[in-house]
Amino acid sequence: MYDRLLLPVDTSAGSERAIDHALDAAERYDAELHVLYVVDTDAYSSYTGDEYVHEFEGLESALEQAGNEAIEEVIEAAESAGVDAESAIRHGVPHEEILAYAEEADVGLTVIGSKNRSGEYRRLLGSVAERVTRMAHRPVTVVKTPVEE
Repeated sequence: MYDRLLLPVDTSAGSERAIDHALDAAERYDAELHVLYVVDTDAYSSYTGDEYVHEFEGLESALEQAGNEAIEEVIEAAESAGVDAESAIRHGVPHEEILAYAEEADVGLTVIGSKNRSGEYRRLLGSVAERVTRMAHRPVTVVKTPVEE
């Protein structure tokens, strides 16, 4: 049914269940798994820096490092499960980069994690998963993870 799946990852607890779900789906459909980490440019462009770090270099590098580590874990799990996997790191607004990657890679299904937060929290801040789901032209599965408030 699906030849390619997309799993956007981050370093939050909300992506743990999504990883398991995406690996299971990739095995079932004998699909290639694309693992994507988006370095949120808003996170480091709002950073004022300090006199010891040239502009955004330190924070941007730290975010990329975190992304590489998150991706590595999934790639290792995919290899153990016999799933072909590709990885990518992009810079930009997370939901926009996820949607663009899904189109460019001709992904059949995006599996995205989300923390199960209260309605008030979501109304104030929204979520990447919500934006991806609302704006996607392709199927999206949201895997929720309960978190303590």
